[in-house]
Amino acid sequence: MRGATEAARPKEAAREAVIAEYLKALKLPSFGREYQSLARRAADGGWAYEDYLRELLEVELHDREERTANRLLKAAKFPDLKTFDQLDWAALKGVSRQKIMQLASCEYLTKAEDVVLAGPIGTGKTHIAISLGVEAARRRFRVAFVRTAELVRSLLEARDERMLTRLHRRFQGVELLILDELGFVPFKRAEGELLFELLSERYEQRSTIVTTNLAFGEWVEVFRDEKLTTALLDRLSHHSHILTTTGSSFRTRTRTTEGRSKT
Repeated sequence: MRGATEAARPKEAAREAVIAEYLKALKLPSFGREYQSLARRAADGGWAYEDYLRELLEVELHDREERTANRLLKAAKFPDLKTFDQLDWAALKGVSRQKIMQLASCEYLTKAEDVVLAGPIGTGKTHIAISLGVEAARRRFRVAFVRTAELVRSLLEARDERMLTRLHRRFQGVELLILDELGFVPFKRAEGELLFELLSERYEQRSTIVTTNLAFGEWVEVFRDEKLTTALLDRLSHHSHILTTTGSSFRTRTRTTEGRSKT
């Protein structure tokens, strides 16, 4: 009996080596990690072959989706990974949790709708925007986060280097573009026109989230062109969800609370 067992080992090793090569060629790493332990469970539980295969496929599919989501999260270039679990819902004013969680379903992305988050500085706009972006990436949508001033600089550089079409094509491939802090820095006319062109291309094709500390009536102070501002607002408000946060800055309240606790 011992001799038969020892004789079987080289055959098993050879078989496992062949399986490993096949799985490598087919790019099924999770399949490779789990098939032996699942085979033992299947044998102990008397599974049908089809059940064993289904379990293996579910493991591979789940891990592949997770790897894709992690890759998309990294590609989005969020400044921080903020989630809804970290949001202080009690401190959030002006927008309802129900509305935000409705957006978290990402249905607006399938309809190419936009989201505008307006309100005073420090009232949670960027946190909400990043959290929506994280949810989108986890559902395997392509996401890009960028400060508005940085995007405008990139557009100017691309124009000067005759690479503007390529940059537009890259952003058009992004299903969710998050433009943070629109209104912090006013644009020159050419800068406003470049941003308008990019957003016009995305209109009714891709979704954009904009965070701003300005009311719509103040946007003309940033773009410095009334007609262009009107045209942009017309596009952003046509198929959009407009959320307005209110109240004082989270950070100011936190510092005030911490200061009182030390006195």
